[in-house]
Amino acid sequence: MKEEIARETRYGNANMRIASLPFSEIPSQSQLFTAYQRDPVSLRKFYPNAVSSPGQIASFVPTVLAKYCTDRSKLCDALFEINTRSGASEGTFKNIELLRGPDTVAVVTGQQAGLFTGPIYTIYKALTAIKMAEMLNREGCKTVPVFWVATEDHDFDEVSKTYIVDKHGGLYESKTKPANYHENSPVGYVKLDESICEVVNNLVDALSPTEFTAEMRKILDSTWKTGELFGDAFSKLLTQLLKDYGLIIVDPLDTALKQLAAPLYVEAVNRSAEIVDALRTRSKELEAEGHSAQVLTGEDYFPLFWHADNNTRNALRKTENGTINAKGGSREFTIDELASIAATEPERFSPSVVLRSVVQDYILPTACYVGGGAEIAYFAQNAEVYRVLNRPVTPILHRQSFTFVESKHAKTMAKYELNLIKLFDGYDGLLPQIVEKYLNAGSAKVFARAEENINIELNRLDQDVSKIDVTLAENLANRRRKILYHIAALRNKFYKVQIRKDADIRRQLEEMLTVLLPNGNLQERSINITYFLNRHGPSFVDWIYDAIDLEDRCHRIVKL
Repeated sequence: MKEEIARETRYGNANMRIASLPFSEIPSQSQLFTAYQRDPVSLRKFYPNAVSSPGQIASFVPTVLAKYCTDRSKLCDALFEINTRSGASEGTFKNIELLRGPDTVAVVTGQQAGLFTGPIYTIYKALTAIKMAEMLNREGCKTVPVFWVATEDHDFDEVSKTYIVDKHGGLYESKTKPANYHENSPVGYVKLDESICEVVNNLVDALSPTEFTAEMRKILDSTWKTGELFGDAFSKLLTQLLKDYGLIIVDPLDTALKQLAAPLYVEAVNRSAEIVDALRTRSKELEAEGHSAQVLTGEDYFPLFWHADNNTRNALRKTENGTINAKGGSREFTIDELASIAATEPERFSPSVVLRSVVQDYILPTACYVGGGAEIAYFAQNAEVYRVLNRPVTPILHRQSFTFVESKHAKTMAKYELNLIKLFDGYDGLLPQIVEKYLNAGSAKVFARAEENINIELNRLDQDVSKIDVTLAENLANRRRKILYHIAALRNKFYKVQIRKDADIRRQLEEMLTVLLPNGNLQERSINITYFLNRHGPSFVDWIYDAIDLEDRCHRIVKL
């Protein structure tokens, strides 16, 4: 872990100390992702335009502009309508006008439309893209930040819930499911009903009241309300939170944007077999080098989804006779029929995960994409789709990654000599260190001596019985394991009884783990920004922005 550095923010009154932790030291990170973070250029076989530093993105801009062929006027007219609907600020509309110019590029990021913006890494993505766009502007490249809201996705169960830490220090799940929801409907078509009022009420009631609660409640009430489309509510809240930064929102369900994407849809249909072959070959290449393919592509895979008359999104699959079937067998097409529909009714289609980035970068003049670890893994495969469709492969940069540690949890960590890596041991894993070192060192030593003495005596017995009969030694070995198992079990019970006697320490540990590693995962993957807005006010967004260091490819631990 890099040495912490003191840091003053430009906004609010936060004093932040920031430490960097390599992703390779964090559990459950994919090998491909950690290798990319360590040295992106070494993986150019899979990422042809990878850069070693964000400062090198400017050199890719001429390639982007040379290959960009989308009608900017139609694009920006559509973006004007979308962002008007989202309540965008003057800065956003200025950026839309800037994008009309033939020499402007975009830094793009995106995320599923989650409840109340979903996990806080959604905000990290947006602010990273904003800061990257600012860097390119300083280098003389006209650049705007863009957020692609994945309203076409149909996994509503995944996006319909989010989490905060409640007033009791526990993890609270906020969840919505409108009565009119239909399975497989894109989230952008889901309309919020009156139940959303209760969802907002319950969320606010679960939080500890602060001087910022009323303001946060007002923002939620004005964006997540009855009759609003789920995707629009997401866009409005994101726009409200980032209103000072000029972020441009993209809704891919917009009809005008679908028309702009039509030529690429047609080409993807016509070259679908080549795309699938390339993806399958790339998957084998990744696996041969010890990496896992993020997307499994069988021989029947198809890179587009079909939107049926009932507004459901259905996978398309290739049959043995060469036709294409919509999921459930509701429709069957030839390739020529699909290509014809894609040209005249592009709103009938949406891209699969391996095609989505190519569609984004066909519609937008994308200089780079800001994504998460999974998206970086996707791009190792997606690069082949860019190649097949004769598009320049967009460089991808990892979004900034944070764990925010508030002062009371920082004090607990300091008191018991803990760091984020040690916290991954979980509550039960931390107990031995804390009990033995800080609560009851005497009893802990008795257990250690008992175990040592038992081992000594069993070793003596083993030497003796081995001379008599080797089978006795084998029997003793089995019984030794059972004896030591029972001693360990008794010791674990001792830890838990000891910690139960100190309610304050138990509460400190449990709440610290809930806030910093909810469900054993990084904070950013679960906790919603409303938790921090309620505690620190709207300036917290600006604190995130100020904590971003584009040159740091590590996880950043921020102590407030």
